[in-house]
Amino acid sequence: MKKIAVLGSTGSIGTQTLEVVRSNRDIQVTALAAGSNVAALEAQIREFSPQIACIYDREKAEDLKQRVRNLDVKILSGMEGLIETAVEPSAGIVVTAVVGMIGIRPTIAAIEAGKDIALANKETLVTAGHIIIPLAREKNVQILPVDSEHAAIFQCLNGERSPDGRSGNKIQKILLTASGGPFRGWSREQMKEVKPEDALKHPNWAMGKKITIDSSTMVNKGLEVMEAKWLFGVEMNQIQVVIQPQSIIHSMVEFEDGAVMAQLGTPDMKLPIQYALCYPERRYLPGDRLDFTTLSQITFESPSPENFPGLSLAYRAGETGGSMPTAFNAANELAVSRFLNRQISYLTITDIIESAMDHHRLVKNPSVDEILETEKAVYEYIESRW
Repeated sequence: MKKIAVLGSTGSIGTQTLEVVRSNRDIQVTALAAGSNVAALEAQIREFSPQIACIYDREKAEDLKQRVRNLDVKILSGMEGLIETAVEPSAGIVVTAVVGMIGIRPTIAAIEAGKDIALANKETLVTAGHIIIPLAREKNVQILPVDSEHAAIFQCLNGERSPDGRSGNKIQKILLTASGGPFRGWSREQMKEVKPEDALKHPNWAMGKKITIDSSTMVNKGLEVMEAKWLFGVEMNQIQVVIQPQSIIHSMVEFEDGAVMAQLGTPDMKLPIQYALCYPERRYLPGDRLDFTTLSQITFESPSPENFPGLSLAYRAGETGGSMPTAFNAANELAVSRFLNRQISYLTITDIIESAMDHHRLVKNPSVDEILETEKAVYEYIESRW
């Protein structure tokens, strides 16, 4: 029996993870954590019978305790509860699907406890990759990517190099694909009047609100570039973003001999989730299959740096390193929140990111505390300006 803990269980990745669990009877959920959705977490507790469950919102913990008082489950809250959930003794894999930088500390705690990580919280590597990757190697822990693009790269590399990336055939280039989002081909002028409901209409993927907005600005692709740098031990200039509008090719790897390997499939997040949970085994997964007799075309485009400056800013942040990726990420998180609340315009999102990066005082090798202090300082700067 494979036992897992799921952090962020009521979000998009978390709920799809539990769908995978339902289809695999040899996977057992021993711990669950959610942000504030008490009703959804209660339903999950009743279905999956975890030993512990955490609701991050402390004020809602008492409500959850009352709702499940007839069940044998320990209810936790806050960061301490999230960390305790991540290190639940019987779990061998921790699915980190929380949104934002709150995922850093529980991920580190899980690695220190010797647990493999099914990583869906990209902020962890974007802001703390210099801490996470060496620690995972030290503890002999696997980091199994759940993002569709990184999972695709991981699959392309199987048999070509060792999982730790330190031996095997040399990567020349990673070709990280992107759908282009709902505004592919739009000019900055056309995007001036974009509203949240427009940006939330992703053409191919069903995702949470924040990541859907990030996809529309291509900031999400920038975060994925920084994440790929750490996951696969390459430099930023070895990662090329390619628009693939049909979302059929999920990413590719070019090796030094010129060979290119690609992973193809329908856009279904349950595939990379199940692959991470069952690795190295592949299992049957219900769902649509590619039909190459009816597939009319697979096309490619280059992203426009003028129309989507968030991607260029991400490359700048990743190449600068240190605390700059944290400044990039924190500025984007607050800007997206303000856009969703209709406090700023769509194009102001990347304006805020650039301003925050220009203002930021770089810390070359930040500790976890310095990473979180950077986030706070960026928030304070933005709140003083916008």
